[in-house]
Amino acid sequence: MNKKFNIDLTVQNKLIISALIISTILIVFIAFWAVNKIKIELDESYRSFGQLLTKTLAVQNYEIAHSDTASAFVKAHVNSILSSTNDISYITFKNKVGDVIYSTIEAYSKRATNADTNISSPMIDQNGKVVGVVEVGLSADLAKNVTRTTKKSMVFVFSFIWLVFTFVILGNALLIRRELTLLHHGVKEIEQGRFGTVLDYNQASGEIKELFDAFNDMSKKLHNYEEQNIDQLTLERNKLEAVLFSIANGVVVCDNYDNIILVNTAATKILNTSESEILNTSIQKYCDAAGDLCFKDKIAIFKNTPLDVIEKKPLEFNVDVDNRVIKSVISPMYSKMHDYLGYIIVLIDITKEAEVDRLKNDFISNVSHELRTPVTILSSYADTLYNFGNEFSFDEQKEFIGTINQEVIRLNKMVNDILDFSKLQSDTVMEKEKQDITDTIEKIVQSHKVLADEKNIQITVIKEDNLPKVPYNTQAIERVVSNLITNAIKYSSENSTVTIKAQIASDPKFLEVTVEDKGIGIAPEHLDKIFDRFYRVENQVHTIKGTGLGLNLVKVAIEKHHQGKVFVKSKQNEGSTFGFWLPV
Repeated sequence: MNKKFNIDLTVQNKLIISALIISTILIVFIAFWAVNKIKIELDESYRSFGQLLTKTLAVQNYEIAHSDTASAFVKAHVNSILSSTNDISYITFKNKVGDVIYSTIEAYSKRATNADTNISSPMIDQNGKVVGVVEVGLSADLAKNVTRTTKKSMVFVFSFIWLVFTFVILGNALLIRRELTLLHHGVKEIEQGRFGTVLDYNQASGEIKELFDAFNDMSKKLHNYEEQNIDQLTLERNKLEAVLFSIANGVVVCDNYDNIILVNTAATKILNTSESEILNTSIQKYCDAAGDLCFKDKIAIFKNTPLDVIEKKPLEFNVDVDNRVIKSVISPMYSKMHDYLGYIIVLIDITKEAEVDRLKNDFISNVSHELRTPVTILSSYADTLYNFGNEFSFDEQKEFIGTINQEVIRLNKMVNDILDFSKLQSDTVMEKEKQDITDTIEKIVQSHKVLADEKNIQITVIKEDNLPKVPYNTQAIERVVSNLITNAIKYSSENSTVTIKAQIASDPKFLEVTVEDKGIGIAPEHLDKIFDRFYRVENQVHTIKGTGLGLNLVKVAIEKHHQGKVFVKSKQNEGSTFGFWLPV
């Protein structure tokens, strides 16, 4: 199995290796050159020494050339020279014809064989004639020892120098690497957002120390800048959240992947959820209590609509959330560079508005129907009397006129209800006067006696003794009491009783007036809405005619203009009690 080893050599490592190789080659070359130079110098010195020796022997012993044998003095002198040093292998004297006069080769045969260098000098007599030759053999042991010692010394010295040089380079490289590693660590800390990191540079020097100083200064500035930015961003975020959470409408911010990243309190209330439950979830997967996906289809429409179209006209739609009508407006969200980031959904609870619209439509339909009946009756009866009045008897004409009168009264009441509704809805302050409420009650009861007698209904007034006078607007309270008595008579069965009570309320700061009937009563589900404008329990069957404004006028007159309150108690088929409180 072949394995590949990838060695990652940095520029710094390459430079260090190159420097070591070059320095090694340079040191080896210098060492080799120095040793050779010393050897050459030694050889030259040794040859000069041999040349001097031979010349000296030739000058001192030229007389030996005139005899066939060397004198004892010469032999003793030559042997003395050979015994004093091992560098001279042999000494030979020859005459001018080349015959050996004296030689130490036989006596020192072993040394003679070690001769590396042979040097000869002529022997010249006093007349300047060459009379013989002196030959000297040199073994060069001293030169060899010197050369050997020199080589060893040079190798040691240069090796030591190389080791020191290498150690210095490697040590310096390691120190630099350590400092760079520390600097790299600091840069990583800055990269990861840990601003304010300080590097310890006690052992650094030169440019590295300046670099560390610059890094630490930069880190501190970044830390200060970060703190300022965090404070600024926190302030801006707090402002944004304050604005967002103070908006009455719901706001849901989604990213490009439909995940909810921000939601305000109003939105959680509208969607009937909590911030922790809805954050980081997909808006398309949101469902109400019934399990219906409220936004999925609309988000799909938004995503399939070109952004330039959505920018000009945001997508608006209504969704039903837990039996409530929520108006939703979707707008795209961009960055400063106009990069698409997601979208914002504004939620507006229009349940009441939708209910009001429905009630208005019902009211228009109701009023149209209610007005059409008396107008039709008035038109037909008046037309009949105008064209055929002479053909009817006095009693028949009186009956026709009575019917016309009743329809006029009814029509007048409808118009008055509508006018009073508009008047009471305004912010005009009503003039009030302290007076006895029982006077108003008895006046209204008397005016409704004819209506009660038609159904043989008895109206009973019960009042508490010593009731205080209370401030109220006479016209407004007369209409309130009139509406309550009219409804009591209208919804009571024949031969029943309507009881009106005036007394101090459970809270002694208020006077209580109640109108109790024994009629058909009201179902519990209608009690909370009975005082709403245009609301009629009988809307679906139209069993009893009316505009649906009477009780709302009662509530507005009492609560808005007299700072009191209205209430109702009722049981089906047992009757109802409507009442109001007026501040004493």
